[in-house]
Amino acid sequence: HHRAACRADVAGALRALRGARAHRVVSKRREIRARRLVGGDVRGAAAVLQAPLSLWGGFDPASGRIVDVHHPQHDVRIAGRIVVMPGGRGSSSSASVLLESVRLRQHPLALVLGEPDPVLVIGALVAADLYGFAVPVVQVDADALEALPDGAMMRVEAGERAAKIIIG
Repeated sequence: HHRAACRADVAGALRALRGARAHRVVSKRREIRARRLVGGDVRGAAAVLQAPLSLWGGFDPASGRIVDVHHPQHDVRIAGRIVVMPGGRGSSSSASVLLESVRLRQHPLALVLGEPDPVLVIGALVAADLYGFAVPVVQVDADALEALPDGAMMRVEAGERAAKIIIG
């Protein structure tokens, strides 16, 4: 009788441990609040850029790659990824480059910015209107920007009332 009770205790402890382990995995999923600049809902891998990028002259809309030879991530493909960067840089023509990349289906899935960029917002809004494809654009604070890991799977949810980034 004692052995049966002991086995039941061990089985219960193992179930509890498995549950605790599952809980830890779930708790790794993090949410970061964001400010919605352009709405949409996408999921993909992050491409965290170490420096701002000008799409005009810095990004090839046909290949989806960074072509600015002075950018730390030169030749990185950002098409199909959630681009995380401090902000845009430079030209008002960046809107048309983003638009062209959407037309060619070689665009970033979303833009997560440390500083709002009205030119990129315009490009994303026009792309949604012309091609019916939303490229969400959100802004996060500097601490959140630094906490987003390169290559991590994440979801950008930019709804009417709230925006957030879900990591994991």
